[in-house]
Amino acid sequence: MKLLLVSDTGDELVHHIPTPWVSGAGGTTSIELTAVQAAVRGLVEQASEQLPQGSRVVALAAAGMGETGFLVTAEGPVAPGFAWFDPRGSDQVDAFPPQLREEFAGRTGLPWGVQVSAAKMLFLKDSGAWSRDAQWVNLPELAISVLGGELVSEYSLASRTGLLDQQTGRAWPELLDYLGVPETFLPRLVEAGTHLGYATAGWLPEAFRGAALTVAGHDHLVAAVSGGAERDAYHLSMGTAEVLLRALDNPLTFDARRRLADALINCVRHVVPGEFVLVAGVKSGLIMRRTLQLVGVTDRAGRDKLDREVTALKSSALPPDALEVSGARNDDGVLRLTVRADGLSPAELFRAVLEHSNDELELLIAAMDREVPPARATLVTGGWAEMDSVLELRSEVLPNIYTSTRVQETASGAVLFARRLIEALEELEGTESDARTEHH
Repeated sequence: MKLLLVSDTGDELVHHIPTPWVSGAGGTTSIELTAVQAAVRGLVEQASEQLPQGSRVVALAAAGMGETGFLVTAEGPVAPGFAWFDPRGSDQVDAFPPQLREEFAGRTGLPWGVQVSAAKMLFLKDSGAWSRDAQWVNLPELAISVLGGELVSEYSLASRTGLLDQQTGRAWPELLDYLGVPETFLPRLVEAGTHLGYATAGWLPEAFRGAALTVAGHDHLVAAVSGGAERDAYHLSMGTAEVLLRALDNPLTFDARRRLADALINCVRHVVPGEFVLVAGVKSGLIMRRTLQLVGVTDRAGRDKLDREVTALKSSALPPDALEVSGARNDDGVLRLTVRADGLSPAELFRAVLEHSNDELELLIAAMDREVPPARATLVTGGWAEMDSVLELRSEVLPNIYTSTRVQETASGAVLFARRLIEALEELEGTESDARTEHH
């Protein structure tokens, strides 16, 4: 978790706190509401200590991961939040009624599976952790409420839950009925950048009190806005998940959303009001990280050395069938290697993992191209984009790659939403002032 503060002259302060995940058996990973509250407070207090004397934070926007949400009531959380990659809910996925399963992708723009928040909701319901008067709130929305803002459901984050009908922009009634909850289960639906009040939490340092608050939305989409990818370009965000985005002016049809979901591609609401986005992902960052660990690379110097070796590797001495790799597909994430020959080097292994990810990306691109005109360029962001070998391999399947100069792409995108909120409030204040003067 990070907090990026940008001054009106462009100076930046960045503070980090490890996301307080709690790991359990079988890959389960959760986070407690109290830990989120403590992390937000810690970030704000750290930043406050380094702000220049007399500085004041005028606006804050929160962006972050989708799928991780909390079931909350007026008394507090009903259960911890689950990581987007947490496997809980698989039994509920299998037991999902055939009629809802048939309509799910066309309605929500998502493939039905354990990653969807609705699967976690059903797991909580079957586990007895349920309350009819509870609401579902996603992690970035929760962060804003911790600061004192209104608890809402922002469209791009609501799209990750599986509850939002992409055509109507409202919660899908049949799924709410199956969950046994009212339409208010999702708080008020708002566009990214909506003014949600001011920072009023009693613990806030003086410099943060009164800051205007908003939710910027789903992290990958916010990063795409920050990078400024053109309409006919892909935005490739390379983190633990490698996410390929295309912005659209419309949500496509029910049947197109279903076809895309069959290829594990989402068609959901963008953080840009009125726009939609195709979201295709592979878990290449996850399996690349595990590959580095496997070959003993644990620091930046080791990664840079391996990067040079992979870039210099023009051909392999291994037989064509000596190595097989799997795990990058978005519904997988388990690195599997089949090695049939001796002499495999770390560089050859890492290159093979990159080539496997290329194969998965090509399948996603082909599915997108069947529904929308092919992209002509690709803006690449994220930590893995710092490796020349990664960019070299991705250029084999993606058109006209170029990279962003920003290090904190998602946080920079959130800053854009904070700036726009300031401008909107100043314009509103100016309009009201003019009206008062005219009336007088």
